[in-house]
Amino acid sequence: MASPPSRQRLTERLALLSEMTRLRLLRLLEAEELGVGELASILQLPQSTVSRHLKSLLEGGWIVRRSEGTASMYRLVSESLNDDARELWQLARKQLGTPPQVRQDDHRLKQILSRRETDTIAYFGRVGGEWDAIRSELFGTSFVDEALLALIPPGWTVADLGCGTGDIAVRLATLVQTVHVVDMSKAMLAAARKRLASHKNVKFHHSDLTALPLEDASVDAAIISLVLHHVNHPAGAIREATRILKPGGRLLVIDMLEHDREQYRQTMGHKWLGFRPADMATWFTAAGLDFHKVTNLPADANAKGPDLFAMAGSRPGS
Repeated sequence: MASPPSRQRLTERLALLSEMTRLRLLRLLEAEELGVGELASILQLPQSTVSRHLKSLLEGGWIVRRSEGTASMYRLVSESLNDDARELWQLARKQLGTPPQVRQDDHRLKQILSRRETDTIAYFGRVGGEWDAIRSELFGTSFVDEALLALIPPGWTVADLGCGTGDIAVRLATLVQTVHVVDMSKAMLAAARKRLASHKNVKFHHSDLTALPLEDASVDAAIISLVLHHVNHPAGAIREATRILKPGGRLLVIDMLEHDREQYRQTMGHKWLGFRPADMATWFTAAGLDFHKVTNLPADANAKGPDLFAMAGSRPGS
């Protein structure tokens, strides 16, 4: 039988609260009752890992479990903690603070709760969830994104800045008049050339994003997707992207929210550990763009990376 924190020795309590994942779990479960799958999605961890930590917290008496159909729901038992245990948790929570990892937990928690509110039937895995599975089996999951791309005017000229292997450019090439693909990596550009070989409206440029080989006011839209974190001077890249926009032209930046995964610098050569939208808005304004909006992008349930945002702005003029 689980021993409530009120009966545990201090060393036992400290041992349970010494692990970052358990602290993040307790913080979430203090705010909301959640299931294992939801917690795994928020923390971006395997369900087996989350279950193991929940078992430790449950046996330690920090959380309670109740059944909801075939699912188990968990919650922090704040009312059952004695004064010492409650004080210890408050201290641990205060010391945890709100680093990028925790802020992203909060963002993904809001998404989980939003999905509950808008589709409670799907949330409980009944009719709505079955329809989603049937629709995905019949039509896949990407058709909506592809359909939305069709809204782009066919006469546009678009620049894909930091094109990589051409994942975005290959979609644009069938929809617009001209696509300029730019990358500073010869290997990436070679892969994009091969992928886009059948499209005659694509022009390739080997260049740094802070010195684009494109004329002033020559494109209707520019896209910088998951590239700025590799650039030494992102503000300079935004200025260059603005320079090549026609009056009324639009810039879209997609990148990671600020995070604390320091290993990305060594493993993938990242210069920046994501960005704060407020800083991005400042760079947009300094470049002369009218700042329109920032959108926190929904996290894919299977994604393991930091959360993403999209920032859109336009060059003044008609």
